[in-house]
Amino acid sequence: MGAWQPLPDDLPPEVRHFVEQLRLLKDGTGLSLVALGARTAYSKSSWQRYLNATQPPPRQAVAALCRVAGLTGADAERHTVRWEMAVKVWPRTAPLAAPLPAPAPASVPVAVPVPQGPDAPDAPDGEVREGYEEVPTVPWWDRPEGLDERRRGRPGGRLLLYAVALLAALLVTAVVGAVALG
Repeated sequence: MGAWQPLPDDLPPEVRHFVEQLRLLKDGTGLSLVALGARTAYSKSSWQRYLNATQPPPRQAVAALCRVAGLTGADAERHTVRWEMAVKVWPRTAPLAAPLPAPAPASVPVAVPVPQGPDAPDAPDGEVREGYEEVPTVPWWDRPEGLDERRRGRPGGRLLLYAVALLAALLVTAVVGAVALG
């Protein structure tokens, strides 16, 4: 713990402060990056990128670290505010950044750059987005209520589909069992 790579000198102060606070929070847990990855939905290599300032973490990663560290309420909210300030000024090409990785599976959160300028797509509220857009890819059991409904436009669609499929399978099993046993 505490054996972190030095942060690049040209990082904006907001990013530097945010990453330093994340490092302190992670060190306070006493967990290795592997153990932290096992306790959150984020891999060891993702935490390495976040804690070395080569990639901004998604908001959910910050919330997951706060949960693991036992922070709640105002303490956890301070880290979210630091994240918001840092993401707004995070360098587009982070120092020491590796080439872009292959597309991540759905269980790995990713922060993706959002196009800037007059041709940039509008945000839902009508203003142009800045910086990085958060792509929520947390496990379904840990998602904020309503996330799936907003995405698909219908409440509980996938869960309802699974329930109907399970009910149909049970019904077919019961009918086949009744016919086989006479």
